[in-house]
Amino acid sequence: MTQRPTGGIDVHQHLWPPEFIEQLRRRSTAPMLRGWTLHTSYEAPYEVDPAAHDVEVRRAADSDRAVVALSMSTPLGVEALPPDEAAPLLSAWHTGVVELGAPFLGWAAAPTHAPDLAEVDRLLGMRRIAGLQVGAHSMDTPAALEALAPLLRRAELAGRPVLVHPGPVQALPETDCPRWWPAVVQYPAAQQAAWWAWQAVGRVLLPDLRICFVAGAGLAPLSIERFAVRARATARADDDLFVDTSSYGRLGVDALRAALGPRAIVLGSDRPYAEPFDRIADPRLTDAERRAFCHDNPARLLGVAAP
Repeated sequence: MTQRPTGGIDVHQHLWPPEFIEQLRRRSTAPMLRGWTLHTSYEAPYEVDPAAHDVEVRRAADSDRAVVALSMSTPLGVEALPPDEAAPLLSAWHTGVVELGAPFLGWAAAPTHAPDLAEVDRLLGMRRIAGLQVGAHSMDTPAALEALAPLLRRAELAGRPVLVHPGPVQALPETDCPRWWPAVVQYPAAQQAAWWAWQAVGRVLLPDLRICFVAGAGLAPLSIERFAVRARATARADDDLFVDTSSYGRLGVDALRAALGPRAIVLGSDRPYAEPFDRIADPRLTDAERRAFCHDNPARLLGVAAP
């Protein structure tokens, strides 16, 4: 008898298939890998842990998960490359992630400018594609979100969700800021801007889209009181709007729960850059909340059966 997975669903991890790693190593300009040193156009070189992209090591680490949805990682800047440069990387990502097998699904990615909507439709029709990932920087104002809406509508029409992930950030000299600056300051700021753009026009443009903002939307939901005062309006929440828990523990999860209610929160760990909050933190969840955050809510987001 096959044992039923008990660890729920993680909607946000990073694992590069071998095909994608090979394409990064073939490049002579950023984004590229030299050995295990990652070079991008936006951040300082980063020493990648080889075990972080060892498929079997990662499969074992989440052996009890029913589903783990993998992101290519928008800060690489692949989607912003010229189409002829982006194509081999995107092809390697989609081919590789689909072939990984259980428990992995992959978030599809598309070029920022002039995406091939027919290709997006094809990807969103694949069984092991979770949905579509976009960079927060591509929807950081209402006007930007309106421009992106035709791409997001492909996910809406396919009944697939969208994951909003931090994208490339403004390059800053290392002498100006510590190495953690982008992840702690720039990424959350981008998520906040995308969240408020969605609050301004998102549901009008895309009434049926399931959408998730990683890293608690940069904790933007905690500003609903300030929004109410300054905008003289109420921030809108609904059953198709989600935030994930990546990099947050008890303080962050408690605050998001108070702001949004329990149905909006989904487990998203950002592994290998952080560990799942349900395993290392002390969120003091009730059994019902653990079931909601790790099983029922992410299943609703992905449109799958709850484990």
